[in-house]
Formats: sequence, C-alpha cells, structure tokens
Amino acid sequence: MTAGGAILERISPVTGDVVTRVPASSPDEARHVANRAAAAFAQWSRVPPSERRALLDRAADLLLARSHDFVEAISAETGGTCAWGELNCRLAASILREAGALTTQVTGEVIPSDRPGALSMAMRRPCGVVLTLAPWNAPLILGVRGLAMPLACGNTVVFKASELCPRTHQMIGEIFAEAGFPDGCVGVVHNAEHHATEIVEALVAHPAVRRVNFTGSTRAGRVIAELCARHLKRPLLELGGKAPLVVLDDADVEQAVKAAAYGAFFHQGQICMSTERVLVHDDMADDFTARLAGHAGRLKAGDPRYPGNAIGPMVSEQAAQRVKALIDDAVDKGARLVAGGKLRGAYLDATILDGMTPSMRIYYEESFGPVASVIRYSDIDEAVSIANDTEYGLAAAVFGRDVTRALEVAHRLETGICHINAATIQDEPQVPFGGVKASGYGRFGGRAGIDEFTELRWISIQGGREEYPI
Repeated sequence: MTAGGAILERISPVTGDVVTRVPASSPDEARHVANRAAAAFAQWSRVPPSERRALLDRAADLLLARSHDFVEAISAETGGTCAWGELNCRLAASILREAGALTTQVTGEVIPSDRPGALSMAMRRPCGVVLTLAPWNAPLILGVRGLAMPLACGNTVVFKASELCPRTHQMIGEIFAEAGFPDGCVGVVHNAEHHATEIVEALVAHPAVRRVNFTGSTRAGRVIAELCARHLKRPLLELGGKAPLVVLDDADVEQAVKAAAYGAFFHQGQICMSTERVLVHDDMADDFTARLAGHAGRLKAGDPRYPGNAIGPMVSEQAAQRVKALIDDAVDKGARLVAGGKLRGAYLDATILDGMTPSMRIYYEESFGPVASVIRYSDIDEAVSIANDTEYGLAAAVFGRDVTRALEVAHRLETGICHINAATIQDEPQVPFGGVKASGYGRFGGRAGIDEFTELRWISIQGGREEYPI
C-alpha cells in the first residue's frame, strides 16, 4: 500500500541508471508506522537491559556479515568509494555495540530531601517514540546512529529514510528485523520527494512521537526546529559545518598536509566535519600550499567501484555544479586556483584555493564538496578570529608541536568538537558528538546520548503521616 501507488526511484550518480525502486508512503501510512511504534513501546520499554544489549550486538554481527552489500549500495546510490563504504560498516557496527553496552548505564540518583523520612530520586526512563531523519552522505553511520541509542534506552523508532539512499536505509531496517527486534520497534518510512514535507509534518505532529532526531543541512534543520517548537517536541539537531584546520607556526607540516587532504577530499568533501578552511601561518603558507597541491594531484577522481580512485562522484551533477559555481566565484574575485577545479558531470577534482577573502561566497558558505580554501594569518589572535568568523560550529583541528599552546587555541574555537594534531573528520561511538551555533544542538554518543533519549523524572516516597495546610 503506497501513496497512490507512488514509487521512489534513485538514479545513481555513478552510472546514471535507476538503481533502486521502493514503494513511497503516504502521510496516512507514515502515521500508521508511528502507531505501530507506539503500540510496541509498552512492551519494548520493559525489556531487560541484557536482552536489548544482545539484540544490538546481534544487529552489529549481521551488519558486518552484509558489509559487501552495504558497500555496494552506498557506492551505487551515493557515489561513495569502497573505503568510505567500509568505514561506514565498521563504525556503524561499533555504534551498535557501544549502545548495547550502555543499556545498563541508564541510571539515576538519590537526591537529599528536606522532608524527614522521605526518599527522593531522579530516574531516567525511555521517552516514547523517536523520529529519526537520517541523511544520505554517511548513510549507514548516521542511519544506525539515529536508531541504536534510542533503542538501547527502551524507545521505539520511526526511521524516515533519505530519498537519495533508499536501499541502504531499507537494509538497515532489515538488519534490525533479522536481529529479532519485536515488530514495530523500528519502522522505515520512504517518501517520494514531493511528499517529504507532508510526511515529516505528519510524523512530528504524531502524539506518540516525543523526540525528533535530525541530521542534515542547517537550512532544513531550521525548518525541523520550527516544526518541533510548534508541537512542543524536543529536537536533537546535527547540522552543517565549515570546519577550520589551524596550522600553527611550529606544526609538523607534513602531518598537517595529510590531515588537511583527508579532511577536505575524503568522500568528496561531503561530510559535516569536512575541512573547509585551512588557516596557515604566513611564514609557512607557501610551503604548505605547495605540498597540499602535490597531495591533491595524486588523488584520482573516477568510478568509486575501483579502489584506485580516491574520489568518486558527488551525489548529483547539480551538487557538483553548485560547488563549481563557488569555485568560479572565488577565482573571479581574486582567489588563486592552486589545484583541481575541473568538473566532469558529477565528478569534481580535488580543488585548492589560495588567497581567500570575505568577499567570496565560499568564504562563508558551506561548500560540501572537495575544496580546501587556504587562508593565511599573521598571529594566533587573527587565526582564532578567522576560524570563528562563521555561523557554523561543529568540528575544528589545530596542529602544533607545542601541545599546551595548541590546546589554548582549541579552547578559543567556537565548535562542539576540536582535535589537536588530527584531522577534523573523526568519530567514536562513546564521545559526545555535536555542534554549536548554526551546527545545531544536542549530543550523540555515550552518556550524552542517554540524556537525549530519556526523560528525567523525580519520584519520591514519603514516610510517616503528612500534615497539610488545608
């Protein structure tokens, strides 16, 4: 049963062929999935932690067993390379295992009471149905992340799949079903592109939905936040980024170059933590830029199914054309094209721009493409000012041999994440992952994730007889 028999088709950016066809739901059908999740919640929320953990571990095993299928689907639907698909599989399995380990960590505390003989407790309980809206760019990592912790805490989940990777996201649902999760615990909803707004509005408004977990663009995140406010639903938003990598004057240049290339060009720069800006001290900028250009020149762009190609296509020709327009605008306004810049359909070579100024669109706009913008600075105060001159605040990195000095710089950066002597792209299941400013709010991972997907309740037990004033 679909929205008038509607079918969602996904055209591969690699071949140009239709690679996935799935039934697209209507708003009424999406509500039905939420109803089933609400019905399943009563039972699932009472399942003991050890049983929830066993099911999550089983899902991790099944996911790894189907790694080849996931890598193939990620490549076909989104243009991800084999390396990117394999990383998605490894990290997604780790996310499931970490969530399983946390099932016994949904704890509370005893609070001292001023009432004689009273026991006062703060207790965490599952919140209900969680709506997860996952993006296409890291389809397995971010899809699984939006399911694992809510389930570990005893919630049920409605998973609104991305229109750009419906097969990958459908396979995630299959993994949970095969692992033995009860019917209704995980419901996957697909939608035709023109029904996306109706579907999301119907699900956010559903009375059983108590959390909305969205990962995607800041533009879409604002819409989700406004919709959640209208219905008094608590959102968890992980949005766009404009990550700076600050290279101090005492940095190991070769290591900084490797981190910058990885951060800017891996998965065609289509990662929320991608290195968008490389801030380099004047004294070393020429050497650094030359080395980075050499590294970029060795990265081959081509069919992602072949391991020798480090860079695959962007998710669509339209996306590639948008990034090319940002590059052309910068060059027209005085930036120097150091490497790359060539566009062939959905393929865009690893690109380096030098001499960036605030007059250029790419200085402030998130490119979400394989572009590294080099910005030169004269002292640390200027570097910090430039790094913070953005609406975004997700990830950052600082390179310097004097770690204490680098840490001082890290403390001054307005981001939710910062790595010293490592790339801006980094994730681990147990860490508090999230941003500030226009990069969203809330945190995934570890105990921070427990806080997001549970309700904190005050329960007291009174002793003795009570005397009331009326």
